[in-house]
Amino acid sequence: MEDADVIVVGAGPAGLAATVHLQAAGLRVLLLEGSDEVGGRVRTDVVDGFLLDRGFQVLLPAYPELRRLLDPQSLDLRFFSRGVVAQGSDDRWDLDFSARDRETLLSLARFAAKRPLDALAVGALTLRDTTVAPNRIRAAVPTETGRELARWRISRPTIEEVFRPFLAGVFLDPELTTNSKLLHLLWRCFVRGGAAVPADGMRMLPRALAGLVTDDALRLSTTVASVDRGAVRTADSAVPLQARAVVVATDGAAASTLVPGMRAPEWSGVTTWYFAVDEPPLRRPTLLLDGASGSLMNTAVMSEVAPTYAPGGRALVEASVPGDTGAVSAIRSRLGELYRTSTSGWELVAEYRIPHALPRMKSNHVFTSPAKVGTQLYVCGDHRDTSSIQGALVSGRRVAAAVARDLAR
Repeated sequence: MEDADVIVVGAGPAGLAATVHLQAAGLRVLLLEGSDEVGGRVRTDVVDGFLLDRGFQVLLPAYPELRRLLDPQSLDLRFFSRGVVAQGSDDRWDLDFSARDRETLLSLARFAAKRPLDALAVGALTLRDTTVAPNRIRAAVPTETGRELARWRISRPTIEEVFRPFLAGVFLDPELTTNSKLLHLLWRCFVRGGAAVPADGMRMLPRALAGLVTDDALRLSTTVASVDRGAVRTADSAVPLQARAVVVATDGAAASTLVPGMRAPEWSGVTTWYFAVDEPPLRRPTLLLDGASGSLMNTAVMSEVAPTYAPGGRALVEASVPGDTGAVSAIRSRLGELYRTSTSGWELVAEYRIPHALPRMKSNHVFTSPAKVGTQLYVCGDHRDTSSIQGALVSGRRVAAAVARDLAR
């Protein structure tokens, strides 16, 4: 007799979503997770009262798949400003559209006056992405993100000073080779719903999804050694677990070791530093971009976004660069230039070097890889759809539908 109808391996967003949909279809599911907590790459550490997401992570509440599963407001979201501050080589652009102070409004007007064609081009791109149906965006012929921005007649200086550092933080792709369809899909969600973090850290997203799973389905600290047709062998048992179907919902690298013939994806990495400071160097929840030094750093005072990210009387500053690069001394120095303050007293709380942060999505990336990869064997994850939380959740739903359809037969 089977231990379950379906065994899902991996309790990241994709595995959690798959489990929720499979249970809704009336199937008995066993969800195995090797770590001591759900979430996969979406995790939050607590250090001396500071909330530290593992790598700079944000949530776009307008993700359609997120809204299918949860009410985003149930996560107690705290929002970033609708815009950025971008440090260019010769100027500093305060493009915070949610601000109402005189200085910011003058900066927006100055940008429009100095670069009117760029203002019109970004406006046209935004209008198109927020009004057309997502399936039309997915049906478009893809190109590289950098070429797509140029096709919309956005000037090279604005690409270099604003879009490259912003998108290097989103896609972890300094060369802007990411599939342009992902640019439009994420821009659509960003404009329609902004960016946010849960008050208690990004860990609250997988925890909320896990709350939709029945208690007896989830097994933490259970390492899977191998999978086969309808069987899963764990590291602590010689007797394999049996099921009518097995879903591998790990990241792409782990999936390639479990599923015969599956190629591991190429990865983009990130390095993130967290600093504890006595006074916030910027008193608003705005992303600050470095479009001048070549580091492509993005930084924010996370305690201005969500005061709960820091203990009382302290502030938390995040700084991230794509790849595994940068010494903390150089980062500290550049942060002083960007925030226009001394950083000598800033305390380094943690440094995260994450080589496997996001699967790369080049212009030829296939958005919807098959859910079924063998007899009784299925795969889901952001490497099978788009490199985003939205993509992971969509992939989980797609694989659940495929499993439920096949088992019904």
